[in-house]
Amino acid sequence: MRLKQLAITLSKLPPHPQTSVELEQYAMEGGLATQWIAAMAEAGDIGVDTRVVDLGAGNGILGIGLLLAGAASATLVDIDAGALKAAQQGVDALGLESKVNYLQSDISQWDEWPEISCDLLVTNPPWGVQTERADRAFLVTAFASPASVIHLMHNAKATHISGLAADAGWTGEVLMEADFALPAAYEHHTTRRGTTRVACWRFTR
Repeated sequence: MRLKQLAITLSKLPPHPQTSVELEQYAMEGGLATQWIAAMAEAGDIGVDTRVVDLGAGNGILGIGLLLAGAASATLVDIDAGALKAAQQGVDALGLESKVNYLQSDISQWDEWPEISCDLLVTNPPWGVQTERADRAFLVTAFASPASVIHLMHNAKATHISGLAADAGWTGEVLMEADFALPAAYEHHTTRRGTTRVACWRFTR
């Protein structure tokens, strides 16, 4: 699928319900998801045998996008049943049911990596704006995974990520930076629309 068509398709997915400010639920736009997926493809990380795990999948925009870009399967993990319902609606509309598994789970409760096949792990975790260190469970879980490569989006100002990765035996690089659109979704927002600069990391062992 061409990038323009991928962006259009992802933009038309059922929206993330964005019901919990505590979980820092913010929907990623189709254009940004496509740009990030293109960077993953350019790095050689998407193949016909690639098994994807999307931690904090939301409406599934990344997992679905990676399937449309050629990955073999995707496991969408989220604590929010409403988000996973939106993801399933998008998966079903695109006829991708046979390639997707769903797991409703609290990442912070994982004592060890579940029995999930994983070559490529992708995650856009909460950044800890509303709840301090909210990203730690996602980072720890990602760096304990059996994946060969991890792609992680985070606030571009974050300084703790590479150190945590190194302690777990991973080496990282920033593939790209971009502006993440933040429409006024919650009561504390004072403007109709803003942006936050994000960094998209690639980690390998």
